Amino acid sequence: MPPAVPLLALGLFTMVTSEFLVGGLMPQMAEDLGTSVTRIGHLITAFALAMALGGPAAALAVRRLRPDRALLALFAVFLLGNALAALAWSYPAVFVARVLTGAAAGGFFGVAVSTASRLVPAHLRGRAVGTALQGVMVGTLLGLPLSTLLGGWLGWRAAFAAVGVLTVAVAAATARYLPRLEPTATAHGHGGRTDGGTGGGIDAGDGADGAGTAKRAGTGEAAALRDPRLWAVMATSTLIISATFSAFSYFTPILTEVTGLPRELVPLLLFGYGAATVAGTAVVGRLASSHAVAAIVAGLALNTVFLTGFALFAASPVPALVAMAGIGLVGITLNPAMVTRVQRVGGAGTMVNTAHSSFITLGVVVGSWAGGEGIAAFGLRAPLWIGAALALLALLAMAPAVLASRRSGSPAGAAAVSASGQI
Repeated sequence: MPPAVPLLALGLFTMVTSEFLVGGLMPQMAEDLGTSVTRIGHLITAFALAMALGGPAAALAVRRLRPDRALLALFAVFLLGNALAALAWSYPAVFVARVLTGAAAGGFFGVAVSTASRLVPAHLRGRAVGTALQGVMVGTLLGLPLSTLLGGWLGWRAAFAAVGVLTVAVAAATARYLPRLEPTATAHGHGGRTDGGTGGGIDAGDGADGAGTAKRAGTGEAAALRDPRLWAVMATSTLIISATFSAFSYFTPILTEVTGLPRELVPLLLFGYGAATVAGTAVVGRLASSHAVAAIVAGLALNTVFLTGFALFAASPVPALVAMAGIGLVGITLNPAMVTRVQRVGGAGTMVNTAHSSFITLGVVVGSWAGGEGIAAFGLRAPLWIGAALALLALLAMAPAVLASRRSGSPAGAAAVSASGQI
């Protein structure tokens, strides 16, 4: 794996640390800005929506730049947002800062994933994407507790300032060490692929998912984004992510009020959950190139079981914690396989990857909203049941890919897939 890929992971780590930073600093921020904790919570939603809606616009703005320059431009906007948050004199100023950082993070995600895919041969794309996305998982694992610790020690503004310093350091390393690739608009202007149309050893189900991708030479990313199959695949990603975030968003009250665990133990348990996501992403990253559909189907099936088990045995600490660890292993860890599947349908271009990141972020918004509504209506176990239902719905959405995989096992089906350049 080229050293530039872990460097991209470090950039994503920086973005995710800023995304979750507010969650651990709500009381201090609310008191200092003279507002409610609920309004501070809206800053998290603002970041997510800016990432989902503003990310594609940010990626489009830098699309004709070399990837290193595009990433540096996004780093600059991200740094501006964090600096504004660190110096903010009012709640509206912090809100604007969160919108800026969210849009920059959304664009960065698309450019980083696209660049990771271009740095390696086609058969290593899934592993490269998985390595880059480890930055997201490690940000979830370490970013929140570290920023919370720093904010509690030096104040919430110091946490934003620290992210700004990290941004400068990672941007400098990116400028120095990221290879000078041609602009994405040029590289993906002929079919949206850089591998000559080969799938690099993907499984038959993915080949059927991506049938016709290699024939799109000359149509570019615009044509890929008009393909309804691409939108269907990205919508499945929304369901996959929303299933996990429906539960994850409310782990703390569930663990303390239903499972009956002491509040002081929760940070350690969330750290364990984060460690499980890092391990799961490493495994899925290695499987994504050759078995993307199989990895997604198996992960969704297991996640349905774990979410259901958590809902049934939430009052019993041991089975509840086992189920929670299982959700960490097979939930958002499906990201590398989801990205690989999208790239096989729409190519590895920046706009396709950025649009996909918007669908993933939408899953965060939908899942947390649905879980909250469930609590209001049915109590604290509701997010777990809702998550299980969403995972099952996502599993049903994967049925066409599974059926296509089985059809391609026949001589005629295999010949068709092979002719399409997918094996």
